[in-house]
Amino acid sequence: MADKKTILTYAGLKKLEDELENLKVVKRKEVAGKIKEAREQGDLSENAEYDAAKDEQRDIEARIEELEKILKNAEVVVEDEVDLDKISIGCTVTVYDNEFEEEMEFKIVGSTEANSLEGKISNESPVGKALLGKKVDDVVEVETQAGVMEYKVLKIERSI
Repeated sequence: MADKKTILTYAGLKKLEDELENLKVVKRKEVAGKIKEAREQGDLSENAEYDAAKDEQRDIEARIEELEKILKNAEVVVEDEVDLDKISIGCTVTVYDNEFEEEMEFKIVGSTEANSLEGKISNESPVGKALLGKKVDDVVEVETQAGVMEYKVLKIERSI
């Protein structure tokens, strides 16, 4: 089975590349130093520092492998080329929530970059899926755990 394409914005790609670089260059060296120090303490069978360092090393290597896989299968959305006539990945959308009578802003991103605290929602989330392809003045109904939400699309912009 082929690996699933990972959709990223350019900012998301850069963030993952920076994390990978940091893990390979800085964190690997730090953990190797911790392992060396722990070995010098003698008996490894009851050495908590050694066990902790080995666990950290395993976690770092797993994250490096995960990041390399994501980046290998990445499809970057060029935000300057996003069509602003309809909602797509890489754009910022302003909607009006009819129930709470308030405006909300979402940036539509790939699932890897999603972060609801930053207003970044995944194209695979219920709201993201419902908004994709919609135009200004469209009314969108979204089935969520809290019930059906209704949003009116007010504005579609390029993400900065």
